[in-house]
Amino acid sequence: MIENAIAWLLAFLAAPEVGLTSVFIIAFVSATLVPLGSEPAVFAVCKANPDMFWPAILVATCGNTLGGIVDYWMGYYAKEAFAKERASRWFGWLSHYGAKTMLLSWVPAIGDPLCTLGGWLKLPFWPAVGYMAIGKFARYLTMTAALLYIPDGFWRSLAQALGG
Repeated sequence: MIENAIAWLLAFLAAPEVGLTSVFIIAFVSATLVPLGSEPAVFAVCKANPDMFWPAILVATCGNTLGGIVDYWMGYYAKEAFAKERASRWFGWLSHYGAKTMLLSWVPAIGDPLCTLGGWLKLPFWPAVGYMAIGKFARYLTMTAALLYIPDGFWRSLAQALGG
């Protein structure tokens, strides 16, 4: 049952007519604490239609930033549940550097929890969101541009090596 639902969702998101919608949804979900990478979706849309480079980057940035905002508010309201963790060095570091730490929201594995911790520490909301958006935009721009400059032959040989 769940496998069919996942297969349907993936097929729907892969449809060309919902490319930017797919990018937004995948970027949003991947910014929450669900381990999912959104860069392949952005790359696929840009590779299929190079004219969509900037729209895809901006849509992914918006979706990922909104997901980071969800993380922020989860942390903001979860303070009571994790009060004993307050003494960890992460909190001291985040308290010291403030909203600027949200620039690191792009870093895999630690970026999304940083957004949650930022909310928990009640860092100033709009500066945190601004720094989140800058970090996420820089990630999408860098990763997608770099992937687009890799020759197509590399991707074909990689697909063959993986059995595709």
